[in-house]
Amino acid sequence: MSPRLIYVVGPSGSGKDSLLRYARERLAHDPGVVFAHRYITRAADAGGENHVELTRAEFATRLRSRLFALAWQSHGHAYGIGIEINQWLAKGATVVVNGSREHLAEASRPFPELLAVTIDVPAEVLRERLLARGREDAASIEQRLQRHRLMQSQSPTGHVISNDGPLERAGVALVALLRTHAGQPLCA
Repeated sequence: MSPRLIYVVGPSGSGKDSLLRYARERLAHDPGVVFAHRYITRAADAGGENHVELTRAEFATRLRSRLFALAWQSHGHAYGIGIEINQWLAKGATVVVNGSREHLAEASRPFPELLAVTIDVPAEVLRERLLARGREDAASIEQRLQRHRLMQSQSPTGHVISNDGPLERAGVALVALLRTHAGQPLCA
């Protein structure tokens, strides 16, 4: 099986970051699976994923210098995946990235081996999780839910993992999927 890019997407509040952390911990000793960090123009301590914080100026400089394999804008922030993933893929690894649903078609162009994995959750569960997070007001949450319904109406590409129950259940499914697609160990 050829190395591939596993592009994990899902709405904010779906538990995507928690599932990626779960999988990263369980696959830490698997040299065939590599997890990429995102470069984001938001504070590193803003909660959620472990990412590399960049200022807008730093992000723009890296973008102009073509240091991102993938880059997009969403919710007032810039997001990038570094070009290091190209080397990891060339070495035979399977690379897991935290992607964007809106950027999926664009991401598929340079990476035809991309496998999309959608983390899905019913709207009522998503609402509860977003309210419990306490980071957004009710109007912002309703906008996110409306966007989620729109995205759900489009048929998802690739695999769908439901995260409407215990984290471990969805985590086990994600780890199994990643092990199935694990690439070759990285070597010199």
